[in-house]
Amino acid sequence: MSVLNIALLQIAPYKNLKENLEKGIMYCKKAKENGADIALFPEMWSNGYNIYNRPVDEWKKDAISIDSDFISSFGRLAKQLDMAIGITFLEKYEDSPRNSLALFDRYGELKFVYAKVHTCDFDVERNLTPGENFYVTTLDTPCGKIKTGAMICYDREFPESARILMLKGAELILVPNACPMEINRLSQLRARAFENMLAVATCNYPETVPDCNGNSSVFDGVAYLPDESGSRDTCILQAGEEEGIYIAKLDLDQLREYREHETFGNAYRHPKKYKLLTESKIDEPFIRSDYRE
Repeated sequence: MSVLNIALLQIAPYKNLKENLEKGIMYCKKAKENGADIALFPEMWSNGYNIYNRPVDEWKKDAISIDSDFISSFGRLAKQLDMAIGITFLEKYEDSPRNSLALFDRYGELKFVYAKVHTCDFDVERNLTPGENFYVTTLDTPCGKIKTGAMICYDREFPESARILMLKGAELILVPNACPMEINRLSQLRARAFENMLAVATCNYPETVPDCNGNSSVFDGVAYLPDESGSRDTCILQAGEEEGIYIAKLDLDQLREYREHETFGNAYRHPKKYKLLTESKIDEPFIRSDYRE
């Protein structure tokens, strides 16, 4: 059995970049000690998602580049620990920063930088530059290779995010998060896993962080097993509200066997009938006037 150990670092940030670097390194080392193959941070770890109730020009100064010492340190750490790391940060980018995740494999190679596509433009994130694409890479882990993609927080509210990642081959989606994970948002994650036959791993901040409540989770996407009648709960991990490292064991053999035989994902899609989804504007009364293409 091929089991991937996914560590969700549900931890609270400090008040500056240096301290967040030190705490992040410490918790990655603890995750490795607990057998993790990959460690995932909550959203925008570099500054603890500290962009609310601050002047925009002030928090924009927190932005760091992909080749900064902060990011490079996690690349070196990934190689040192023989463990993949998904580190999140406010990325310096042209005139406005991006909300990004850098994924390093266990050899310290940068596999991709993903910038949040669906920024929360109804709020302070309107001052960020949205990402332009979704990425999938093949991670070489101790239990074998796994095709991995990412989306960030509000991306989960749009089925297209996970659908595109599935169509690009993703078996696992990493989801950094910074908001209350209540029944409806957890249901969205469950649905994204179920409808695409893939695993969704979400890492949130603990309850001590404003507007967050822990409840990091992993859904394995496997709704049916041959030796069980009816459907099963696809949630293989749901954390409490407290700070900590939460490790989920994802059975890759089981997931792949399921994907070979079940009827979801892209098995019976009719993409030629979905033209309406790709039109830039839809003249319907429920579309808000502040629509952003």
